[in-house]
Amino acid sequence: MPYAMRVHEYGGPEKLRWEEVPVGDPGPGQVRVRNTAVGLNFVDTYQRSGLYPTPLPFTLGSEGAGVVEAVGPKVKELKAGDRVAYSGPIGAYAQVLLRPADRLVRIPAGVDDKTAAAMMLKGLTSQYLIRRIYRAKKGDTILMHAAAGGVGQILCQWARALGATVIGTVGSDEKAEIAKKAGCKHVIVTSREKFSARVKEITKGKGVPVVYDGVGKDTFMDSLDCLQPRGLMVSFGNASGAVPPFNLGILAQKGSLFLTRPTLLHYAASREDLVRAASELFAVVKSGAVKIRINQTYPLRDAAQAQRDLEARKTTGSTVLIP
Repeated sequence: MPYAMRVHEYGGPEKLRWEEVPVGDPGPGQVRVRNTAVGLNFVDTYQRSGLYPTPLPFTLGSEGAGVVEAVGPKVKELKAGDRVAYSGPIGAYAQVLLRPADRLVRIPAGVDDKTAAAMMLKGLTSQYLIRRIYRAKKGDTILMHAAAGGVGQILCQWARALGATVIGTVGSDEKAEIAKKAGCKHVIVTSREKFSARVKEITKGKGVPVVYDGVGKDTFMDSLDCLQPRGLMVSFGNASGAVPPFNLGILAQKGSLFLTRPTLLHYAASREDLVRAASELFAVVKSGAVKIRINQTYPLRDAAQAQRDLEARKTTGSTVLIP
């Protein structure tokens, strides 16, 4: 019987349990996948801790790649032996699992399984951030927080390829070097610089048209001070904790600012949106403009340690769990 990493009660990484889980034959519209690689993401820790409540018990994990073992009735686009990747629904921390066929995409030749697993959630997130919410273009100067992280490295490379100038924030000199290699022209080390003041200095007081913020509580308010009038604040994560409630009037005071709190769930809700976004992502990776840097791998059964290292900011780039 295959194993999966299960959560029976909310809490720290110690709550993860490596358990046998029965996996039956795929039903109508389903596919059975044997995972070859699973991506690690901050959202996994939010679900494990209960910050993002999920009905208990559940199997963690939002992205992965593997090989189709069997297809259920009414599945026409896939067959046994196909290499596939996915982002959602939850349940990726497993050796074998059932997936809705319409949430799977074929992995093209030239992209290996580890890369596919590491790029689905983070890469598709980068795609909607930089190609749909705000279409970064030549001449833009944008601000990306956590530029050395998984989403950060993908988005910064992509933005550079589009001709934008990227200002990135990081927490250490080591991560500053990573951010520079990922395409940041300017890197701010937040442990010794106030990033809002530095952004204004870099832009000669103008500010930036968009801030991409996956950090949350620690950066949110100062990020608003980085924006031009009518600029766009994109808050897409809570690595430092959830953003506290605030008076919406602040957006008016700081320049009639726009604010969005998007999720991939809504930007890839339809099959059409998912396929279009994945195709664009695979194309930019295959072209070499965006390189997926997998800097850590762990056995899937050691997912608790992987999450500890992620939360302690000991990881850079992408991390992959091997079933």
